[in-house]
Amino acid sequence: MSKRKYPDEFKEQVVKECRDIGNIALVARRHGISKHTVYSWVNKAKMNGSIKPLSREKEKQFKEVKNRLEKVSTENDQLKRLLAEKELELAILRDLRDSINPR
Repeated sequence: MSKRKYPDEFKEQVVKECRDIGNIALVARRHGISKHTVYSWVNKAKMNGSIKPLSREKEKQFKEVKNRLEKVSTENDQLKRLLAEKELELAILRDLRDSINPR
């Protein structure tokens, strides 16, 4: 049994697809990969935040973790803004509904 080496970009794409679809076995079948391999990629991504391994050098490792944290923080801020906009839209729609059809 030979081990196949997949590029990190491909792994990231498969993990993203698994998150979007929600069915790991289906994604694995679509790409012709063992579902156990995909499960391990998804678990690794959950634990490390990424498929790409960290560098062995402490300084490089620190920079990579810092960059990943900044990326996640930026994404978190964007999601918070999006959620606030949606909550505002809902509040406006509820007020509009109540003013047109008072109970």
